Amino acid sequence: MQARNSTGKQKAERRAKSSFTETGRRAQIVAAAIDVIAETGYHQASFAKIAERAGLSSTGMISYHFDGRDDLMREVVAEVMRVSEAYVRPRIEAHESPSARLRASIESNLDLLAEYPNHLPAIVEVLSNLRGGDPGMASFLDVTEGNLALQVEQIRKAQRAGEFCAFDPWVMVRAIRAAIDDVVRRATHDPDFDARGAGRELADLFDRATRKTT
Repeated sequence: MQARNSTGKQKAERRAKSSFTETGRRAQIVAAAIDVIAETGYHQASFAKIAERAGLSSTGMISYHFDGRDDLMREVVAEVMRVSEAYVRPRIEAHESPSARLRASIESNLDLLAEYPNHLPAIVEVLSNLRGGDPGMASFLDVTEGNLALQVEQIRKAQRAGEFCAFDPWVMVRAIRAAIDDVVRRATHDPDFDARGAGRELADLFDRATRKTT
């Protein structure tokens, strides 16, 4: 009985170690894919380039861990969204007033770009090149649209409370998102670009555009 228990424990330990190793390898591949997509663009991010960046002996290692390119791209988007959420949300929620939360949202997005220079460029590349037939990727677009709709409603609520001036919340939210994405694209092609400074400038600009004056 003792020998059988010992054998079972060894097998469980081997499975746990194998699972830990596979999880680490998947994370390594996703990190390499983020870098390659950001640096070369979505269409040029081949398995060969990703394998080379990850230090893998062959592209077969990627195929072993991911069910094709679309599966890997979904994981890239999921990882960037996870990192973004963990970085941005606490900074927004640290403030009470709508104007301070708006500023924190803009500045934290571009501080994120400074901290993780390849994450936002990668997700912009992937989401800009989605294929209509991939339901997994479509779900990410749904999440993005849902987040934008929530921001629209939050601005509308602040307007009703007299915190913001009169403007179309939908137009404002889209303008903010487009401005941030354009800074991300600029930073991709200009390594010396000051993303944090751009974040402060954009925050000032949209603060003036939304501020209610007496």
